Amino acid sequence: MILLPALFVYLTLNISYIWSGFLFSIVIIMNAFSMDEKARINTLLNSLPYTRREIVSSKYIGVLIFTLIVVFTIFIGNLIIHGELTTWIDLMFIVCLVMVSASFIFPFSYQFNSQYLFKGSLILLGIYMVLVNTLFRNLNDIIRECVRILLSLQNLNVYFLILFSVMILYVCSWLLSIRIYKNKVF
Repeated sequence: MILLPALFVYLTLNISYIWSGFLFSIVIIMNAFSMDEKARINTLLNSLPYTRREIVSSKYIGVLIFTLIVVFTIFIGNLIIHGELTTWIDLMFIVCLVMVSASFIFPFSYQFNSQYLFKGSLILLGIYMVLVNTLFRNLNDIIRECVRILLSLQNLNVYFLILFSVMILYVCSWLLSIRIYKNKVF
């Protein structure tokens, strides 16, 4: 929660609030996840009268709560700082991005140790940087244009279809994480 005032600073700098919201949500979520991965905390969690299903479920519910706190902070921050209301489509886009990211990050986080995930993330970042600088020089522009087109659509059915698809992915990831964590030996 210490990061929320820093989010206000990002809002005053006119950095994309979609990117800021996504980044801050992921950092807060992964920080909370890494705290739970410590040996003493992990032992404590497994000694409490909660099932492994409930432990995993609490983390997935926590993703939604933390993301909604960040989205609410962005909404209030934009209203106070810029005097404008943030559109619901932009806020929904942040929530969907975080849910999709968590859907892929959490099963890997339950399967592998965070030090391996960090190394893997650095390798993927390196591959991305090489690809962007050699083969796909305009990849970031293409991504920006796709996001702009997506956010400018006027058909609500498309947004509901995207939201429904993201929710299905999130629930499948949730169930997969429960299965992985149940079989994990500490």
